Amino acid sequence: MAKIGIYGGTFNPPHLGHVLAARAAKASLGLDQVLLIPDGQPPHKELPEGSPTPEQRLEMTRLAAKTEPWLKACGIEFGRPGKSYTSDTLRELKRQYPDDTLYLLMGTDMFLSLHTWHEPQVICQHSVIVGFRRQEDPEGEMEAQKKNLEASFGARVELVDNQPLEISSTQLRRMLVLGGAAHYSIPSVLEYIRAHGLYGTGRDYRNLPMEELRDVATSLLKPRRIQHVLGCAKTAKALAERYGADPVLAERAGLLHDITKAMDGPDQLLLLDEYDIIVSDFERNHPKLLHAKTGAGVAQHLFGECDQVVSAIYWHTTGKPDMALMEKIVYIADYMEPTRNFPGVEELRKAVFADLDRGLLRGFEMCIAELIRENKTVCRDSVDARDYLRRQLGGTEA
Repeated sequence: MAKIGIYGGTFNPPHLGHVLAARAAKASLGLDQVLLIPDGQPPHKELPEGSPTPEQRLEMTRLAAKTEPWLKACGIEFGRPGKSYTSDTLRELKRQYPDDTLYLLMGTDMFLSLHTWHEPQVICQHSVIVGFRRQEDPEGEMEAQKKNLEASFGARVELVDNQPLEISSTQLRRMLVLGGAAHYSIPSVLEYIRAHGLYGTGRDYRNLPMEELRDVATSLLKPRRIQHVLGCAKTAKALAERYGADPVLAERAGLLHDITKAMDGPDQLLLLDEYDIIVSDFERNHPKLLHAKTGAGVAQHLFGECDQVVSAIYWHTTGKPDMALMEKIVYIADYMEPTRNFPGVEELRKAVFADLDRGLLRGFEMCIAELIRENKTVCRDSVDARDYLRRQLGGTEA
């Protein structure tokens, strides 16, 4: 009697994190084989628009399975119409492997919601439930769910410690466009993706028309950031019209200024390497600042933007002394765009449209004061930018 792991998912695309999780389960449970099963029609979420075909997802899964002799891709769910329910898949697999024990491998989030799935009693009847346990579980949620499944459905439950590779398929799809994906990718799968132009890898992003640039930029953001970026672009355009800068370039800079914001600190470092960007030790130790530098790299190398746009993105988080007009516009547009809501922001907006430099100085003063109140370290570039404006304005403060 064999022990067979069942590892389902959209695999859109499969990546190293999936293989590492399967390895952890095999080592912990003594599994003889692990089946990688791409979802046909996931019942819990829709596949993103423009996703590869089922055949392409299955082929990528086959390539991922070739990394280990005990891994096997299985397209069982593509042969059934309608939603791909795990209970139906397990029924069919149990008919194929009547004498073997099936182990259903699940990430933490899936494990914690299993009781809400379609026919959870059937799932528990036909398989041992395996939850991948993160190192940190301060509330004891995994153990509590284990007891709940055992009591409610008579489930056999195993918890496997897994040090997950901190990457999701959503994040990897973003990185396939912006850069850094190789760190998390299975080489053969990455080669297949690029060869077939999947996930936008075959598109030329240089010099996109404004509407296309807006669509691409917002597609690479987390949903909660979209309105901020659109507000920044609109404000930058208005300021450019007010002060004689190029409104088209200002809007483009606004749309791209946070293009890498969705990526966390380690992935920002991957982008620094990808685009050969040198930053200070202070910036490396404060990852929230890095998206300005990596965003500038992406704007230049991927989108083919001009120096004015690239420089404005590069300095939009900290500013610097003697800023160019476009740099001033994008910095302050980011700080005061319409979704920003903090004490004094309305007065700041009026000041900026009345006198850019005096308004900009007021913005630096407010930002620095806020960081000090929050006991956060202030970047030297911001202090130098403020002091430069003070000198230029004759020592006055906004």
